[in-house]
Amino acid sequence: MSTAADMTDDCTRPDSAAGRRRAADGLSNDYLNHFNEVLMLVEIAADAPEIVADLQDWRPVSYPEYFAASNLRHAPEAGAAYDRVATDRRAAFEELVHAMDRLAMTAIRALRPPCEAEDAALVAEVTAPALRALVAQAGAFLNSGGRDIPDSTEIEEAQLVIDRLLAHVNADDGLQVIT
Repeated sequence: MSTAADMTDDCTRPDSAAGRRRAADGLSNDYLNHFNEVLMLVEIAADAPEIVADLQDWRPVSYPEYFAASNLRHAPEAGAAYDRVATDRRAAFEELVHAMDRLAMTAIRALRPPCEAEDAALVAEVTAPALRALVAQAGAFLNSGGRDIPDSTEIEEAQLVIDRLLAHVNADDGLQVIT
């Protein structure tokens, strides 16, 4: 599975809004492609069960890890900008990332075979809105240069979604959630 970090960076043009924002703050929302990819795959898993094999390769990656492994031209600047974010703001963002990781990993594990199409549809139905909301908050944080602190209510709602998913997964399946 290719990662978004390997893709061409269209946002480095200084005339684009994203390019101007990156120049001003240095943080990059390219990191969110990691979560958008898993969201897209979870959403299509009910119609394309073969996608589940691709999902099994997905792993949590922190913002610093993502850019340390990235081939994007702005990766060093994005990593350095993250280091400059105030510790309390970075901690709030990392809590949000942890919630996205837990939600994604729980959905992936819930989709493991044998998972019927209607169960896969349920996983997408309960996961997608919560993950999309968390990604939006992460985007707001990154686009604000770390000034827009994530709302813990969204994180709590994501935990409710995780609990709902777990209620539909067979306990003998060996499901393990990131804590």
